[in-house]
Amino acid sequence: MTGHIEEITLDTLLPRVFSREELPYSEIWRKKVVFHRGKRYLVESASGGGKSSLAAFMMGSRDDYEGTLLFDGRDTRSLSIAEWQDIRRSNIAYLPQELALFPELSAIDNIRLKAEISCAADMSRIDRWLDRLGISDRRDFPAGKLSIGQQQRVALIRSLCQPFDFIILDEPVSHLDEANNRIAALIVEEEAERQGAGIISFSVGNPLLVENSEKLNL
Repeated sequence: MTGHIEEITLDTLLPRVFSREELPYSEIWRKKVVFHRGKRYLVESASGGGKSSLAAFMMGSRDDYEGTLLFDGRDTRSLSIAEWQDIRRSNIAYLPQELALFPELSAIDNIRLKAEISCAADMSRIDRWLDRLGISDRRDFPAGKLSIGQQQRVALIRSLCQPFDFIILDEPVSHLDEANNRIAALIVEEEAERQGAGIISFSVGNPLLVENSEKLNL
């Protein structure tokens, strides 16, 4: 694919593991849902409702679902490995729930790995994000020695260090207090606004406090 992704469409999507179950009410599963570039969405779910599965489907790391998932009308199952690599590099940013930091590398080196590949965020902007999120004094600490809340903030900054049309955030602030939640939300909003991008945030209990988000129940 080339250029921007303007819409992500779920058409009667359902994880195969759910196909024989009687599902509770959902505004997403087995429905037609369109996520638009430039809009903000909060997808709320009970534990086990499939939010991490849906994020993985959108990132192309899993395809064990029924129905269709489309980028601007194209079935994502038709995308080649090279096309998925381009999409992950240029169109869709992702913060996984498990964070996927390299524990032996410092906080700043974890961030630099993404920033240097994408060339989308200079160090002055990264330094400002570290300072605003209160972890500038932890930049040289091994990620594995940081608290889980500090690791979340590092991973959030790393996810922003690339071009994107959508950013997908799976439980991005589950270990942050309200003050840091609001700062994180503002940083995400500012960067999404700068890039004209959409925000899709998944939450079980502590949502990212992005204003004017359309709420959907998974």
